[in-house]
Amino acid sequence: MKKINIAIDGPAGAGKSSIAREVASQLGFVYVDTGALYRAIALFSTEYPTKKDFLKHLENDCHLELKYFGGTQCIFLNGENVTESIRTPEVSMKASEVSALPEVREFLLETQKDIAREYNVIMDGRDIGTVVLPDADLKIYLTASAEERASRRYLEMEDKPDKPTYDQILEDIKQRDYNDMHRAVSPLRQADDAVLIDSTTMGFHEVCEEIMDLIEQRLDVE
Repeated sequence: MKKINIAIDGPAGAGKSSIAREVASQLGFVYVDTGALYRAIALFSTEYPTKKDFLKHLENDCHLELKYFGGTQCIFLNGENVTESIRTPEVSMKASEVSALPEVREFLLETQKDIAREYNVIMDGRDIGTVVLPDADLKIYLTASAEERASRRYLEMEDKPDKPTYDQILEDIKQRDYNDMHRAVSPLRQADDAVLIDSTTMGFHEVCEEIMDLIEQRLDVE
C-alpha cells in the first residue's frame, strides 16, 4: 500500500518542526525533522579542520540514526544522542553552510526517501517538496516575517544565561534566509503546488488546525 507523504518547507524559525511534530502525533504518522540531520552533520564537520577533510570522512565515518522515544525523535551521531547539542546558534549557522554542499545533500537524500517509502510521514525541511519528495501527497510552505521568527526564537531562549540579543537573532535569521535561498544546490523556495501558510499573526494551534483541515480535505486519512 502506498504510504502518505506530507512535505512542509519554509525558512528557519517558522515553527515547522514543532507544528509538524504535533500534526504527525495527531495522525499517528512518523515525523522526520530533516533539519536535525543537517545539524548533526554540521556537528560532525566541526571535528575536522578543513572542508576537504570533512567531506573525505563523511561517507564512511558519519553514521546517523533516527530513533523515536514516546513519539519524540532523537538523533544519534556515531552512537551518541546529540539531540540537544545540535540546537546551538553555532551549529545552526554551520548547518546552513554544510547544507549547501552537494556531497552532503546527496549523502542524506536516499536516507530521507527510504524513510518516506517505509512510513506515513510528515517531513519538514528546506527542499522536501521540491527535491526530496516531489510527489508528496500534500506540500505546505510555512513562513512568517523575519521579525516574528526572531521574537519567537528570543522567547524560546529566554531562560538561557548566554542567550543572544534579539537583534543578533534577527541578523542570524536574515543571514540564514539569504544563505538558504541563494545556495546553488536545492535552494529554499516554495514548490509550485505547495499551499502557502503565513503564520506571522497565527498561534501554534491555529496553524496545526489549518494543516489538519488541509489534510482532511485532500487525503484519505481517518
